[in-house]
Amino acid sequence: MKRALATLALLLVTGVAYAAAPPPAVTRRVLASGMTVIVRQDASVGVMAASLHVRAGSLFETADTVGITNFLHRVMLRGTSRYNALQLTEAIEDLGGSLDASGDVEYGEVRGTALARNWEGLLKLMAEVALRPTLPDVEIERERRLIQSVIQTRGDTPFQRAFDSLLVDLYGPHPYAWPSVGRRESIERIDRTALRAHYAAIYRPDRMVLAVSGPLDSGKVIRLAERVFRTPSVPGGPMPRGAGEATARNERRVVERPVQQAQVLVGYLGPSLTQPDYAAVRVLGTVLGGGMSGRLFTELRDKRGLAYSVGMLGTFRTGPSFLITHMGTAPANAEAAEAGVLAEIDRIRAEPVTERELARAKAYLLGNLAMDRRTNARHAWYMAFFEVTGAGWDFPERYARAVEAVTVEDVARVARQYLVQPTVVVVQPPKPVAR
Repeated sequence: MKRALATLALLLVTGVAYAAAPPPAVTRRVLASGMTVIVRQDASVGVMAASLHVRAGSLFETADTVGITNFLHRVMLRGTSRYNALQLTEAIEDLGGSLDASGDVEYGEVRGTALARNWEGLLKLMAEVALRPTLPDVEIERERRLIQSVIQTRGDTPFQRAFDSLLVDLYGPHPYAWPSVGRRESIERIDRTALRAHYAAIYRPDRMVLAVSGPLDSGKVIRLAERVFRTPSVPGGPMPRGAGEATARNERRVVERPVQQAQVLVGYLGPSLTQPDYAAVRVLGTVLGGGMSGRLFTELRDKRGLAYSVGMLGTFRTGPSFLITHMGTAPANAEAAEAGVLAEIDRIRAEPVTERELARAKAYLLGNLAMDRRTNARHAWYMAFFEVTGAGWDFPERYARAVEAVTVEDVARVARQYLVQPTVVVVQPPKPVAR
């Protein structure tokens, strides 16, 4: 209890600071090409960060191409018209920074950090990676092997295996069911021709957002971006999303694997980040599984000793989001743990949360939002992500205000609306065969 109160106090202090501190100036500009540039002027540290997002990702892929955005971005780092992979590494180290790229569910990203005095060099390197990748065959094969290794590791990790299985059961044919890293079959099929075609389809200025945060002059950043990210404006229209509607199975499935710890996951579909209920659903999830003061931790771990780990997962999605409770437990306790989770979900649907629980959940959410944006790198990511997805770079501030406005009645309403038919996945060791 003392740990929980200390954590709550820290989050309350952080949340108050987050709400009260005057925000740094932010400038947003759409360049002549159609690319959007956002600059946040933060003089508090001597390091700057930049995040270039392109609207792409597994949401726009198919079963045959899932993982192609991540695959492409990993290979983009392995050579450009000016640098090979080693030269790129040396160039970024000369700036006292880092450079990376990857693809996710809703976007592809080239990101970097550097000492603030080297900001021009960093943006030039990022433009080189984004606009002039060579996609060497030898590097494609090297990245293919690395990605296949990541996929194998996901399958061998009990929690990740349970989570991936639950997403399949929650989303059905919707592309949110697929891991953004890809599947073994799709990664094996993707070749250089496919990567080049995907690059041409997504790297168009009107689908690109560059967000920069640090002790910089916004006018200078915008002028440099106009020059180094110059590329023909090619109207392309919106990226087509992968086919399929989210259709939860609303069933229970057991996956048997030789694991030491059982994983119990219970999931529900939720609203998108643009829908009015989104903030209330995130508060609801936090009442259930937000840290050590959440109901699941208090009831199932502290009081009953059923869980090694327990919590609730939520996410920012432009399509149907999810609410997923997760629990790691001893295999012998798996049935009792699952029953306990479902009982707590039934209870929150039937009984209103208290004002104290509501205040604690809001503090936890806002505290985590503030702490996740402590660095310029995270500020750049947040601005780029929400701008490229159409929510607007200032979505976190609007989301924070929506969280503050959530009432006890709102939580009760969304609990009855969204926590209806659970989809359950249990990963556990095979039961001994009776002789």
